[in-house]
Amino acid sequence: MRQLLLSLFLLILLRSGTQQSFSDWKQLAPPDTVGTWIQPVQGKPAMPEWGHANGIIVGLAPLPGPRGLIRIYTPYLDYEFPEVMNFIAFEPIPRGAEERGYSELEKSSLDKDEWGKRFWSSDDATAVLSLNEQYPARGVVEKIDGEETLTLYVFSEPFDNGAKVYVRLRFFESRPYEFEITTNTYSGSVDLDYFITTATMGNKARLRTLFLKDGEKSSLDLWSGYKDIHFTSHAYFSQQEMIRSWKGDAYFIAAPNEKDYSKAVYAAETNVHWKFTGKQATQYWAQKNPQEKLTGLVNGRFTYWASETPIPRGISIENFELKSPFKNGEQFVFGITPLSPQQFIWQIKNRHPYDAVVNEFNLNNNSGNE
Repeated sequence: MRQLLLSLFLLILLRSGTQQSFSDWKQLAPPDTVGTWIQPVQGKPAMPEWGHANGIIVGLAPLPGPRGLIRIYTPYLDYEFPEVMNFIAFEPIPRGAEERGYSELEKSSLDKDEWGKRFWSSDDATAVLSLNEQYPARGVVEKIDGEETLTLYVFSEPFDNGAKVYVRLRFFESRPYEFEITTNTYSGSVDLDYFITTATMGNKARLRTLFLKDGEKSSLDLWSGYKDIHFTSHAYFSQQEMIRSWKGDAYFIAAPNEKDYSKAVYAAETNVHWKFTGKQATQYWAQKNPQEKLTGLVNGRFTYWASETPIPRGISIENFELKSPFKNGEQFVFGITPLSPQQFIWQIKNRHPYDAVVNEFNLNNNSGNE
């Protein structure tokens, strides 16, 4: 089913350009920066952007990119807006079903002839009917347990499989490179076995190495010899295999294996939007008090999506996600940190803030293991 949907979507892309774009997004009012936070302006058509002024930022259509995806921006990696570092897709699985819904690949039931589900933003969990995308929610700034936070809700139109879902996104002042995702259904949804929020574009930064409790796993080994143009099968990792923080949180961590992106040699036909020019970074999912059945999943690609163009230096991870039996209010964390994987793992195990990590890590690791 996924390959059929991809084939249909590819036909649309070939007719309209490799990535869906919107001619009017530049006419939208740019966001405000208020203290720690970036938030959409109110009272006029505005760019739907939220996040840390000096950290990770998320956005929605009509900003450039396919519909049915949350955009993730990382300007702190010298990758300026509107360049997208990754996307988050919604993929619910109804009770007893095997096949997922695909927010970016299903046709909209609200917007005629459009591919990708319509997403809209809200300041609360009551916006089950679609709001005007040109007037995004501001997001709510408040203190929770003494820390300033920014919270917004992102709803999707109903899926073809009957799922009606939304997420709450929450940013924390002290955690500039990550945000919390809380998954929910709204009234009229079918019951779900899973509601997966997947990071869909690991090929952009060419993620290749997973960091697990007992060592590393490389995409080059997981799918050795694979050279097809489709997705590989998923590789599964139990929560027992994941790295734990000093608090016992489970971390599923991936990073590129390249030290210098500028040395990559791209095939002549590689579309410019795949040519990554930012800094190296470590991407991760995390969950507090993980369910026993929590699983980390990755699949890979040898060629860039919707093309036959090989990825420089071999197969890399594409979809990168956590899968946990669904319950309303399930919380996950997604982050993209400028720390190396080794520095980041040292940080979460030793309870150190980001700005203290680099010096202390280097002091305690004179071998230069970065």
